[in-house]
Amino acid sequence: MKTHYLSKAKALPLQIVLIVPFVIQIFAAVSLVGYLSFKNGQRAVNDLAEQLIDRNRNVVDEHLKSYLSVPQTLNQINADAIHRGILNVRDRQTLGKYFWDQMHAYDLTYIGIGLTTGEGLGAARYDGKTITIDDWTAKPPNNVYTYATNDQGDRTQINARWDWKNSQESWYTQPIAAGKPIWAKIVSGNYPTGPYIAASASRPIYDSQNRLLGMIACDIHLLKLGDFLRNLDISQSGRVFLLERDGTLIATSGTEKPFTFVNQKVKRLQASDSSDPIIQKVVRHLQTFKEFDSITQDTDFQLEIQGKRHFVDVVPWRDKYGLDWLLVVSVPENTFMAQINANTQTTLALCLGALVIASVMGVFTSHWIVRPILRLNRASKAMASGNLNQTVKTSSIRELNTLSNSFNYMAGQLHESFTALEKSKEELEDRVEERTTELKNTLEELQRTQSQIIQSEKMSSLGQLVAGVAHEINNPVNFIHGNLAHVQEYTQDLLALMQLYQQYNPYPVAEIQTVAEDIDLEFLQSDLPKLLSSMKVGTDRIRQIVLSLRNFSRIDEAELKSVNIHEGIDSTLMILQHRLKGKPEQPEIEVIKDYDNVPPVECYAGQLNQVFMNILVNAIDALEENNTKRTYQEIKDNPSQIKIRTSVVNSMWLEVAIADNGVGISKEFQQRIFDPFFTTKPIGKGTGMGMSISYQIVTEKHNGKLECFSTPGKGTEFIIQIPLWLRNG
Repeated sequence: MKTHYLSKAKALPLQIVLIVPFVIQIFAAVSLVGYLSFKNGQRAVNDLAEQLIDRNRNVVDEHLKSYLSVPQTLNQINADAIHRGILNVRDRQTLGKYFWDQMHAYDLTYIGIGLTTGEGLGAARYDGKTITIDDWTAKPPNNVYTYATNDQGDRTQINARWDWKNSQESWYTQPIAAGKPIWAKIVSGNYPTGPYIAASASRPIYDSQNRLLGMIACDIHLLKLGDFLRNLDISQSGRVFLLERDGTLIATSGTEKPFTFVNQKVKRLQASDSSDPIIQKVVRHLQTFKEFDSITQDTDFQLEIQGKRHFVDVVPWRDKYGLDWLLVVSVPENTFMAQINANTQTTLALCLGALVIASVMGVFTSHWIVRPILRLNRASKAMASGNLNQTVKTSSIRELNTLSNSFNYMAGQLHESFTALEKSKEELEDRVEERTTELKNTLEELQRTQSQIIQSEKMSSLGQLVAGVAHEINNPVNFIHGNLAHVQEYTQDLLALMQLYQQYNPYPVAEIQTVAEDIDLEFLQSDLPKLLSSMKVGTDRIRQIVLSLRNFSRIDEAELKSVNIHEGIDSTLMILQHRLKGKPEQPEIEVIKDYDNVPPVECYAGQLNQVFMNILVNAIDALEENNTKRTYQEIKDNPSQIKIRTSVVNSMWLEVAIADNGVGISKEFQQRIFDPFFTTKPIGKGTGMGMSISYQIVTEKHNGKLECFSTPGKGTEFIIQIPLWLRNG
């Protein structure tokens, strides 16, 4: 059979065997060239799309930076002029002309101020051309007067009157609440001059004594952004548009307006409801895989719209004054494909021509090389059978003369190289696996350390803030509390004098009698002492809260000191009182204290208070979760409770037990309760670091123990044990 197979193989002409693979290779090469040409065309499309998108994105970015910086810069200039006394906000005529001049100098829609007195003044270009002056008093109705102006900025006549109240407008309330320059919420309205959709750059203004006068604002009409976008050099079927984070359309390069009319009122348009199919499809595609708030970096994707592929780029656009928009650029593929398709056809034609020419040349070349190849074939067969003493006669092709010897040499080298490669591969895999394990452990340690540092910094900042607030509150409260006793004494003396006067002069003159009846003197004499007593109770309560805040923060006890541990627990409970007290939907959470006679404990008081806070907050969360499954009456019959017990163990250890009757923790979760980043709370409500940090504070900082005991459905108890004297512990 073997001899028969070899004889059939020899029956095939060598020329055919040589030509057919050659032609196949040429055909494959031509096909590969065509395929690569097509791919390169697609890559060119992608590159061109990216370049066009980047160019338009950069143009829009530069325009936004330039256009939106003007209002904030102008606000700062005007606020500085007011602060230095150069510009008098009470001189309404001069101020109106000043704003009128600035409206001529800058492409803005409105410049004005709103004062804390309720008054205000501004210059506006509502119709985009004519400048008017708005001047208003503090009290509606019809407290706003809109004046037409001449070429000198003088007021000529009243065009309209309407109602206005500073305290109800976001461009007034938001910057004053923030205490810094910001962009207020975008406002819209249907004015007689047309739709008005504007963003307000607002800034608080102060006098030379740093007293708040009100705020100053500059409006820009957002429809002007749409005019700019429509002038961009982009395909007619492409789109550039701006979105707010809630999906509201700000401006677009299309013909569609970013608003509609509902009952003669302007309603801003949600991008997903746009009549523009490109905007609608892009926005809805974005909503299917991520929320607008989660887009924090440049996002690229491709999308098919109406049978055409579009390249889409979404970029967050922010500034330091609070603007947080999304810039979306969409470019259709057919913008670039016409020339690329023509180039691809030309390439394919050239490849087919090359295939024909190469096939003809292959036939002639095969005749030239067939004889030396046959000799080389015979020598190779002999070498394969183990006979290495083979020589091939010389030919006109020099490379074939040394092929046999090179083959034997390369075969040996290949075997050695293959063996060495396998060995190196195994060693490399072991080293990679070992290094990966080390990096994983290092990363986990780094994450835990980073979270601990962040938590520590937060608690330190919170302690400083609480201590500062407590200190600032303490002085005026002590002053009020100390003077209340004198006020009460003076009041009693005055009331006694009044009674003595009434005793010896029961019938005063008619004027005195009338005043006494108007002020209800009898009720005032009885109610004033009660009022002073209530004020004294209130100041006592504030002093208790301030003392609790100072005890909790322990800003002056960051080092190791002896403290009354009960004061730290009580201060923590006082801070959490708003979560413990009763609400309309559920009764209050009862706190049962079982304090033993515990001596002062040597500890890091601030950090230990943090442990109490973490455990108590978890207990309250567990009780509230359990209460959501019960009715008000069920909660009242079986009230939610937190029990706190302190004791001294073996005369050397302090033990603090905090227990609740909430939902409890399963055995599976109990084993992981102190692991970093482990939490059973919903996303956004817990970081998973609270109990881990508490465990480290107790075990590492205080050489103590922190244990968790829980029964699902019955409650959870945390037991803290630390030595009474840490330096000796």
